[in-house]
Formats: sequence, C-alpha cells, structure tokens
Amino acid sequence: MYLEFFGLKEKPFSVTADPNFLYLSKKHQEAISHMQYGIEERMGFLEITGDIGTGKTTICKALLNTLDEHTKTAFILNSNLSEIQLLQAIVEDFGIQLKNKNKLTMLNELNRFLLEQLKRNNNAVLIVDEAQNLKSSLLEQIRLLSNLETEKEKLLQIILVGQPELKEKLASRELAQLRQRIAIRYHMLPLERCEIQAYILHRLKVAGADDESLIFDKSAIDEIFKYTHGVPRLINIVCDKSLLAGYAHEKKNIDGAMVKKCAREIEGIFE
Repeated sequence: MYLEFFGLKEKPFSVTADPNFLYLSKKHQEAISHMQYGIEERMGFLEITGDIGTGKTTICKALLNTLDEHTKTAFILNSNLSEIQLLQAIVEDFGIQLKNKNKLTMLNELNRFLLEQLKRNNNAVLIVDEAQNLKSSLLEQIRLLSNLETEKEKLLQIILVGQPELKEKLASRELAQLRQRIAIRYHMLPLERCEIQAYILHRLKVAGADDESLIFDKSAIDEIFKYTHGVPRLINIVCDKSLLAGYAHEKKNIDGAMVKKCAREIEGIFE
C-alpha cells in the first residue's frame, strides 16, 4: 500500500525470516561465525540461543547461503513431531530416498549417507530450530544421532537453535549426556541503540529506497529503541506500521510522535 509513496520496491520490514534483508550486526556475525567454525571443524553439537525475535531463524537461513556444495544440510523448522516423524523429516531433508520408513531402515540409510559424504570429503549439518519445544525424548534421539561417527570424525554436525528455555531444558539431569557433548554455545542479544539506525537504513536500502536516511528521523529512532529494546522483530513491526501511518497522513518523514502513537496502537492503546 505504501510502497509507491515511499519509493520502495518491496516491503522493508516484513517479519518473515528473509536472509536477503539480514543486517549483520556484531551479534549476528558472531553467531554465524560460531556456527561456521563448528561445522568446518566437525565439532558435533552446537547450541545457539536468543530471546524471541532476535533473528535466530534468519541467521540460520543466512548460514545456509554461505555453505558450499560440499556441505549437505537438513533444516528442521517444525519441532512438534514424534520421534519417527523427526527422523523421517531429517532423512528426507537430506534428500535420502526411502523404500521403507521404519526406524531401523531410516537409521541405516542415514548412516550410509553420512559415510558416503565423508568418503566424498563432504560434511553434513542438521539444524533444528525452536529446539526448546522438543521433548526430552526427542533431544535424546538427536543425541543418539551424534553416535554416527568414525574413530576420527563426527559424521553429523548438529545445531540446536532455540529460546533461552533451551538452556534450561538441557540443564536437566536426564539430558546430561547431551549437554556434555555441546562444544560451542552462543547467545544472541538484541541490537544496541547505535545499531538500530543502521539496521533500519539497511532494510530500506535493500527494499529500494533512494534516500532512505530521510524517512525516519532521530526522534523516531529514539522512540523505536525505547519501544523495542533492540529486538529486530519488534523493530520491523513498529517500522512497518509507522510507514503505513506516514502514507495515510501523506508524511514522508517519520518522527518520534508518529512512532510513539503507532507503538501504543500495537499494544492496543488507542487515544
């Protein structure tokens, strides 16, 4: 609706995890670097955590775009699965063809696939998003997958991605064996105040803005930080609503008062 008014080619603040719009803040870059290192060095288990809306799924998709053809991946987004469904999802996402979908067959085919990748000097990576929602039994099954290894190499690198509750779940006694196998941990924090303007300008530029710096003024940035505390998803929501408000009022400059009004409306407060 407001794209033509602001000279944009696409929506700059969609809440979908589009890696094309990824702004590599220091935290995002560090998270991706930790995952790249864990994969390249065949570290086995990695844990990436962060609060809701900090961009965990986006950096996972961005990571996938950095991997070459020698790295095979399976990316599980749905954590509400049974044990057999999870194993089937992993096997199928790796592109393994199955004639029989019983547990033993799938494990054998997965092991055969991983050994073949090692023979070809390839690596294999399993990314499980929203891992905090997995039952302990499913996390234990994932741990057992890490037993697929040679004397010198981990055949499968496993990245567990989730909210802080994941750390709490892994701290339980029943998951002690899994916790001890996690070689790399990284916790993502929200953007700092000094990064928010760069984040907004970056997304506007990707969306096609010619003079993106003129859309949100300093007072708007201050209000955005005050409302969102640097959480990217909230930044996207309030910026999108502010652009819509600017279009409705025929104002191409978004100021703090407009952002504050939009933030209140998002929270269900109408004056």
